Formats: sequence, structure tokens, C-alpha cells
Amino acid sequence: MKLTIRKQKNITRFFRKASFIGIVIGMIFVLVASNEITHHQFARTAQPLNVCSITGSSPCIDTSKETTSKPFIPNPELNGKQRFLSAVSQKLPTIPQPGTYEYTLLRTYGAVFVNQDVGIKLPPKNILVNEHETQEFQSTLTMVHVDNTNDCYLQKSAADALNKAQVKQHIPLKSGYGSGDCTRTFNTNLRFWQKYANNQTLAKVQQGKETKILGLVAPPGTSQHLWGLAIDLRVGSKEQRKALNQNGWFQTVENDVPHWTYVGLTEDNLPLFGFKKQAIRGIIYWITPL
Repeated sequence: MKLTIRKQKNITRFFRKASFIGIVIGMIFVLVASNEITHHQFARTAQPLNVCSITGSSPCIDTSKETTSKPFIPNPELNGKQRFLSAVSQKLPTIPQPGTYEYTLLRTYGAVFVNQDVGIKLPPKNILVNEHETQEFQSTLTMVHVDNTNDCYLQKSAADALNKAQVKQHIPLKSGYGSGDCTRTFNTNLRFWQKYANNQTLAKVQQGKETKILGLVAPPGTSQHLWGLAIDLRVGSKEQRKALNQNGWFQTVENDVPHWTYVGLTEDNLPLFGFKKQAIRGIIYWITPL
């Protein structure tokens, strides 16, 4: 009888120890699991810090999107017009309807809207209505000085590409010195228009009755120069053209000889985005397919 009672006490002590050990193990498991969940939650929610430097008055640029953005590639099974518009639709919230003034402008000056360079910024529409709206948009741009000029500035990607071309070939501005060849104000755009045209001409362009003037001067608020993505140059050799083309610069406005547009594509990729190669008086233009 005593032996049985002793055995029972031993068994009781055993189960108490086992129960205590089980509780301890359970607590350890909960703590580890809790720590593991916290770790995974942090891993999912923590974002990498964007480190950028501020030089002079230039704003700090968020490059986190630049490293993850993938360039848009048009469907090669579409026709040229469809490929071009599919690329434009990635940049413009609304595609203008055929026959409208906006559509005419997109056909003439819309080459920049297929640019896949994530470093550039485009306006949400292709007409800036006044100086205030123009300044408001331009204040959001990161501008860089063009080498070998006095006061010529372009959007950073465009300027960097042009400066690379300048390393290979000296390419002077059309005027030789002025900022008017580069990024322009609304009032400068208006002044150029008034030099070559008037309100009656503008009305005809808006009605679709006049388009030749667009190869000479852009209507107020519509110039690629307002966006910091165009420049007027004096180009006289194949070597200069080659250097510009190799760095994403092309002539895209028919008959506007000094005007160069930063498209940011290689020449081989221009047809993929719907551009048509057209030779006019010995100069190669890449025209939109609209």
C-alpha cells in the first residue's frame, strides 16, 4: 500500500513537471512566433530610403520610381498609328479626337509624348493656356545647363543627352548664344508667333485650314520649347546629326530645319513607336503617323 502511494506521488510530480515544461515551451513558442510575425510584417511594410543630394537650387529628385519603372513597348501587331497612340496614352490622360486643334498639335509636336526616359516630365495636356500655367509647370522641372552656352537650359535628361553629343561634335545653337533657342517662356513663344503669324492665322490653324505655319513657328502655349525638351541648333554635317541621333535627339517637326526634339529613343526603335522616316530636301525627319 505504501509503495502504491509513493508511486502515485511520483507520477503526480512527473506530470506536474511535464505540465510546467509544456507551459514554458508553449511560452517560448509564442514569443518566437510573435517575433517572427513582427519581422515579416516589417519586411513587408518597410520601404527603402531614397538618398539624394541637393546641389544649388535644384530640387531633390525621388529616384525610387525610376529604378522600378519599366519602359512601355508598343504591340508590334498594331499599325503605326495605333502603336504611336498607345505610347502617347501612357503620358496623356486624354487622347485628342481627330479633327480637333489638339489633335493637329499632337500630330505636329507630339513626338515627345512617346519618350520613355523616366527622368523627364511632361505636361498633362499639349496646350498651356498662359504664362502663369507655363511657369507653374516649369517650376516642377529639374533643369540643367547645356555645355558651351551662356544661358541655355533643358530638362536634365535632355541636357545630359545633348552634352554627351557635344563631347563627340561641337554643335552650336541656332542663334549662337541665346536662351530663346532652348527652354522658352509662354511670352517668348507668343512673341515668336506674332513675328510670323497673327490671330487670323491662329483661327485657321484651330479650324484645321492651315498647317504649314506649324513647321515655322508653334502657336502660343504649344511649343516643345515650353517643356524643356527642344532646342534650335545649327547642324551642318552628318557627324553632328549622328552624334545627336545616338543620344535620342531627332528632327520631328517637318520643315523646321533648326528644331531638334529629345525623343529619348534609339533610331532603330522609332519605327516601333510608329514614327515615319521622311527625307525632305536632304534632311531626315521622323514624323508622327497621325
